[in-house]
Amino acid sequence: MSDAKPLPVVDYLKLPDDGDPYLEGQKCSNCDAIYLGERTVCSKCGARDTIEAVKLSNQGKLYVYSIVYRSFPGIEVPYISAIVDLDGGGTVKGNLINVDPAPENIEFDMPVEVVYRDALGRKDKDGNSYLSYFFQPISSKLGTS
Repeated sequence: MSDAKPLPVVDYLKLPDDGDPYLEGQKCSNCDAIYLGERTVCSKCGARDTIEAVKLSNQGKLYVYSIVYRSFPGIEVPYISAIVDLDGGGTVKGNLINVDPAPENIEFDMPVEVVYRDALGRKDKDGNSYLSYFFQPISSKLGTS
């Protein structure tokens, strides 16, 4: 099954046959709250059956992070666990990559982008690979003055 399409690591990571991967949120048409994961009731306003799927932005700002030094066997440390507020709404947890894991290299509110990569070589019991999402800094020198 080497030609098989990778599997999404979470249900809100969408892998369309005819396009690029993206993160999908659930948006309440009553109050505009955005969530990850499917639901029928809005946690913010309580409205029922007002939730619609929306494609989330691939850019946002780092809200908070933690440098992880101890993890499960087989997980390389240190790594940066991050929470990002996406442009246009939605808050997502993931790993921040392409940054040396030291506080002096990480800034709150730093612009980041979502990138899609192999899920660290993980495979299911049938040998199918997984695709995951990560965050990486956006260079502040690109297109800004």
